[in-house]
Amino acid sequence: MSSNDAAAAFATLVEIMARLRGPDGCPWDREQTLQTLRQYVLEEAYEVVDAIDRDAPAELCEELGDLLLQIVFQAQLAGEAGRFTVGDVARAIVGKLVRRHPHVFADTVVRDAADVVRNWQLLKDAEHAADPDDLAALVPRAVPALPRAQKLAGKLARRGFDWPDAVAVLDKLEEEVRELRAAVEAGLRDEMAHELGDVLLAAACLARRLDVPAEIALHDATGRLLERVRHVEAQAARLGRPTTDLSPAELDRLWQNAKRGG
Repeated sequence: MSSNDAAAAFATLVEIMARLRGPDGCPWDREQTLQTLRQYVLEEAYEVVDAIDRDAPAELCEELGDLLLQIVFQAQLAGEAGRFTVGDVARAIVGKLVRRHPHVFADTVVRDAADVVRNWQLLKDAEHAADPDDLAALVPRAVPALPRAQKLAGKLARRGFDWPDAVAVLDKLEEEVRELRAAVEAGLRDEMAHELGDVLLAAACLARRLDVPAEIALHDATGRLLERVRHVEAQAARLGRPTTDLSPAELDRLWQNAKRGG
């Protein structure tokens, strides 16, 4: 598809959205607000990621369309309120891309992708330097807790709040696990929740140090868990027994077999 075709398709989408919100449009669309659409923005984003993970191009195309609809919908509502338009949204991201790619649109020289990332972060920090003391604004509250913790750790590291290396973060994680164990053994419910939060935060900081997206790592680990459970249940079924009837030793043997892929 040419850029002209893409522009025409996008313009049609914007026109349809305006009609759906118009006097003779859809009753449901006319009732929506920025707040009622929040859940759909998140849901569509997750469905895009799911299609990527499953390497399903046809579904990815559809889910990207659903996500694009949410962007156009939000912009339509903002336009009706006199705040900004979808054109403003497009111009804002165009300006940001040009500003943060001076190696493409200006005369900055970079050696590799790592240089690009460093420059991007420096430019981003400069853009948001108007209120450097606003810690709450470093990472939006709507970001899920695990990636928010990892992003916040990175931003605080640039303020000097960091460990010297990944091993030091591992030491901190082990310390937090020990404190969680003590709370569990003492049966202190409030402290369990507190210490568990500290463990998760330390794990997110470790993910930042290892340059591993914590959310993706947990997502992948959950996938492996499900695959192993299916494998164990299949083995148990061949034995003619439900997993609930297996002894801990038997279940562990099947689990280890599943981990080996056997």
